[in-house]
Amino acid sequence: MKRYFREISVAAALTVLLLVLAIFAPAFYQGQPLLSLSARESPTLVVACGMALVIMTRQIDISVGSQFAVCSVCAGLLATRWPLALVLPVSVALGALLGAINGALVAGMKLPSIVVTLATMVTWREGLRWLRQGQFVNLPDNVQWFGLSQQTGQWTLIGAALLLLILAATGMRHLAIGRFIYAVGSDAEAARLAGIRPRLITFGTFVLMGALTGLAAMMNIVQSPQVDPNSGTGLELKTIAAAVVGGVAISGGRGNLWGVFTGLLLLACINPALTHLHIEAYWEKAIQGAIILLAIVADGWRNRKEAS
Repeated sequence: MKRYFREISVAAALTVLLLVLAIFAPAFYQGQPLLSLSARESPTLVVACGMALVIMTRQIDISVGSQFAVCSVCAGLLATRWPLALVLPVSVALGALLGAINGALVAGMKLPSIVVTLATMVTWREGLRWLRQGQFVNLPDNVQWFGLSQQTGQWTLIGAALLLLILAATGMRHLAIGRFIYAVGSDAEAARLAGIRPRLITFGTFVLMGALTGLAAMMNIVQSPQVDPNSGTGLELKTIAAAVVGGVAISGGRGNLWGVFTGLLLLACINPALTHLHIEAYWEKAIQGAIILLAIVADGWRNRKEAS
């Protein structure tokens, strides 16, 4: 129980928020708005899973928003000519390539991940701005919701995100690669002496992060008739926040994906909760910031307690 204190705390906070909404704003529980909210957050959940793995290896990737925009625009342009079944693997491969560039610089050249991904974040974003000049990509009618009805498309997105979460969480718990990621994040040198290759694991998590971002970009473009070249702005902060609030230690080596899921749910509910409770929307960022600050303080307190 003590081991999962953070995850339980976040689940308790989410439960309290949902109870408050049930009492004071029951309209929050209307079916279609909840379905739309869940579908809208499905790509974020996919990226948050990848971000959690990167943080577990004691790294960070703040270029995901720019990767997301590049993959979205490229997928949108291809979708005007190709069927979605062909666009999807290309988007995932492009994301993996962008992640591999980050991974090669961080793991191969041992450069700080925050500096590397800050540089690539600006490079991808400005390169896209120069190429598109802010122009949206208009998509054919058969792209939105995969050519299905809106509700069926929304359920498809939600189901895909949850399936990926279940597979990733199970893999982290039962497969050797999951133990390797925790070991590298806890102590890379000890992991190396145990026969694990920390640089390869770090490189692999960045590649996986990129591939998941490419997948999330596809899940995003089918929700709109157009692709915004500025899409993904702020995605890095949202996914890092979901991971940290959900119990992933910013110092690496600790956390689980179910906690990330709970953290994302809590953060995602704040905005609609404020709307239904008739509270000014500008409180959203302040509340999110306070929650993240509390999570970081709790993390620091826990680290000091374990070190003493």
